[in-house]
Amino acid sequence: MKADGSVMSGSGAGRRRMFSAGELAAAMLAREQMRAWVGFLWLMFGLLALSRNAHAFGFEDVAEQARKLAATAYQPAADKLPRELREMEYDEYRDIRFKPDAALWREAKLPFEVMFFAAGRAFTPVRVNEVVAQRARPVPFDPALFDFGRNKIEPRLRDQLGFAGFRVHYPLNRPDYKDEVVVFLGASYFRAVGKGQVYGLSARGLAVDTAAPQGEEFPRFTEFWIERPQPNATTLTIYALLDSPRLSGAYQFLLRPGTETVMTVHTSLYARSEIGKLGIAPLTSMYDFGENQPGHDDYRPEVHDSDGLSVQTGDGEWIWRPLVNPKRLLVTSFSTVDPRGFGLMQRDRAFTSYEDTEARYERRPSVWVEPLGAWGPGQIELVQIPTPDETNDNIVAYWVPKQTLTPQHPISLAYRMRWQMQTDTHGPLASVTQTRRGRGYVKQPDGQLKFVVDFEGGPLKGLAADAPVEAVVTVGAGAELAARNLFRNNVTGGWRMTVRLKRPDTNKPLELRAFLKTPDRTVSETWSYIVPAEGDKP
Repeated sequence: MKADGSVMSGSGAGRRRMFSAGELAAAMLAREQMRAWVGFLWLMFGLLALSRNAHAFGFEDVAEQARKLAATAYQPAADKLPRELREMEYDEYRDIRFKPDAALWREAKLPFEVMFFAAGRAFTPVRVNEVVAQRARPVPFDPALFDFGRNKIEPRLRDQLGFAGFRVHYPLNRPDYKDEVVVFLGASYFRAVGKGQVYGLSARGLAVDTAAPQGEEFPRFTEFWIERPQPNATTLTIYALLDSPRLSGAYQFLLRPGTETVMTVHTSLYARSEIGKLGIAPLTSMYDFGENQPGHDDYRPEVHDSDGLSVQTGDGEWIWRPLVNPKRLLVTSFSTVDPRGFGLMQRDRAFTSYEDTEARYERRPSVWVEPLGAWGPGQIELVQIPTPDETNDNIVAYWVPKQTLTPQHPISLAYRMRWQMQTDTHGPLASVTQTRRGRGYVKQPDGQLKFVVDFEGGPLKGLAADAPVEAVVTVGAGAELAARNLFRNNVTGGWRMTVRLKRPDTNKPLELRAFLKTPDRTVSETWSYIVPAEGDKP
């Protein structure tokens, strides 16, 4: 360096160029800026790679799979189960039990746990994934997770079982024990319970052509993704991929157990071909007999998972249709625009109504379906199928949209399902608490039909016995209203309506409607009853 602060460039004995201190400082600054820029680029590349690896798995990932699936030809689920496993007896299959100590998330002591069902009989294998740190990874099947009981299944066959479904456990009734709160098993079926409830009716992901002449198509969930919950979580997210010959679908279930267990459902449906009849949010239940079907040779007064269909139409009307067990298929519906809700309900909660210490029908849940957003025009359809006993689910209810699902027009919608017992959803008006059919004392049978219907709650509370309450009764074609009466039921505090009908034409079903009103307003929901054609059960 010279005295003026310049430096010499080059080496050896030859002449060298001189740099000033300012030029040297500029060169050093440029070099540092280049280093910073290169470092920034490496940081960006790293963040990009990290973001790709940490892609948050969610509903759109399942929806994309469903879209691609619908664009390809349907591939039936390959039944990989050996004959010995497909032909297991019911009791043999039930003897295959998951080991609770192997439950997913038990070691981590998380609020939710998952246990699995093995495939067998009619339950075909499904894929199950766990979503951890925003990434999905398969849950591997291992026969060591199961106790096979008295079954003598060869080791080579055990490895071929796979998972058929799963159940979720959560401390629902007490903090020191995780109760089973929801189960997904078979086709697109699932069931849930709230506090103090026992399993009853089922729900399905979708119904296709139910009660149609060409036969029903049963879509099935083929793959599930279950998000690992946080240590203090009160909700659990489950995703499912649905497939069937004519459509595919993506589902998200947000499960919140509680006094009423709530499931918020989002779905997107994609068609391979046009669908005949689409059943949204289908509920499947059992009704064998009840107070409106007397005369059964059974020590139990009633046997059913649900006793009626409740509907709130788009214009706000509340309708109650008691269930029946017909001798022939009976399909009825309620047309509306943007329904506010519907459900198969178990309103009778008295043990003495059932007297069944094992089935505990009084503790079976009601399920109320609450649409989220506008569903447009369509109808709530009720299918009632004859059953000889309580072993068959013979009641189905669902929403049929007027919009047709086609390959060019997918459907996306959302709804909330409430599994209830202590707080059944009903309107602000008086509700129907029971419907009874049968004659009291008469000197001679005259062939007339008699119904006794009790209304309770709502505006009827506190009304005097002489309050101006009127029963408005409508009788469909083929019958004549012979008599009606309405009076205060001093035992319950509600009001009792009696109706007698002359029915010359017994070859067609008969619809009855009734509601209560005062001079200035309606005070009850609408009672809507179907009397099946002659030869059917009442």
